[in-house]
Amino acid sequence: MATVKHWLTAAALLAAAAGAHAQVNQIQVWASACANCHGTEGRAEPGNVTLAGGNKDDMTKALLSFKNGTRPATIMHQLTKGYTDEQLAQISAYFAAQKN
Repeated sequence: MATVKHWLTAAALLAAAAGAHAQVNQIQVWASACANCHGTEGRAEPGNVTLAGGNKDDMTKALLSFKNGTRPATIMHQLTKGYTDEQLAQISAYFAAQKN
């Protein structure tokens, strides 16, 4: 009986880990749309804004401002409208966690 319980616990942990891994992969896919201007993993070439290692809350606030049209932009206002507020916060957290 203890063996079945251990297997069920292990299976549940593996399923949770797989779900977390899938979520991280999805966030990386969303963030990859930023690479054209902001560089791979947010490390931009000179002349563009580097996102890697930035402040998560400031990035989220900026993205939401682009999305709702209160911050002027050439293209960011269009790009951000394709994401939910939660997705934008997750993208910000992803870039904040990257090394600059």
